[in-house]
Amino acid sequence: MTISHLFLWLTAAIWGLAFVAQSVGMESIGPYTFNAVRFTLAALSMLPLAYLLERHRKSDFGLTLKAGMMTGLVLFSGATLQQIGLLYTSTANAGFITAMYMLFVPIIGLFLKHTIERHTWLGIFLALGGLYFLTIGPNLTIQKGDGLELIGAIFWAVHVLLIGFYSRKVPIISYSIVQFVVVALLSWILAFSAEQPTWHGIQLSWLPLLYTGVASSALAFSLQILGQKNVSPSAAALILSTEAVFAAIGGWWLMNEVLSILELMGCVLIFIGMIISQWPRQTRATKPVL
Repeated sequence: MTISHLFLWLTAAIWGLAFVAQSVGMESIGPYTFNAVRFTLAALSMLPLAYLLERHRKSDFGLTLKAGMMTGLVLFSGATLQQIGLLYTSTANAGFITAMYMLFVPIIGLFLKHTIERHTWLGIFLALGGLYFLTIGPNLTIQKGDGLELIGAIFWAVHVLLIGFYSRKVPIISYSIVQFVVVALLSWILAFSAEQPTWHGIQLSWLPLLYTGVASSALAFSLQILGQKNVSPSAAALILSTEAVFAAIGGWWLMNEVLSILELMGCVLIFIGMIISQWPRQTRATKPVL
């Protein structure tokens, strides 16, 4: 294992354990307030990176602003649904269902005239079977929290596609900061409209907020950039997909969450589906034209 692989493993662990922090953090404040403070801290923590890495880069400010605002609206939807969903479901469920975004990306890509390879279809079907075991209860009903996380996963998939489209056109860190500011502003509006945020409540949740606002944004973002420099995209995706596993481990270790046999089976099928869909494929070498 190289240092680049280690950086990616650390990124996956930080993101996975963030589900625990998100759940624990809502013991003193509501979901909108949590996201408002979290993404405010995230935007602030990214400013030094923007200064260090992008201060000399020439870019289209208008395009960066437009891209960040559009992507920020999608990020706000996904983050809000995820945060509210954690009020009604376990961190393991939230982690594995959210990770389904990796499989929703190629499905949404069909509407953009992309093609899906056979191994990806196999991964999708396995994950859907796992989703059934993980979330579907008696009378074919889905729990409220799991349903919110599933809808949120669709927004996360759209978010990935938007980032893939804009990341080569605008400076990525400045682009991320605009997204975070959009999410923070919208969350503050909802927090003051639907909740009663207090400084005391925020102080009680300072550690989860600091973790999700700084560690899972600026720190994890930096580790991801460093890690992906020397690791293939497919291998990086495989490592980062273990975020869901770290979420389940964190829920069991720190919150005493226990999964049933069917739920464990569902998690395993979803994880296998993600692995199969992201597994690197060797391409045949083409004969050079002389």
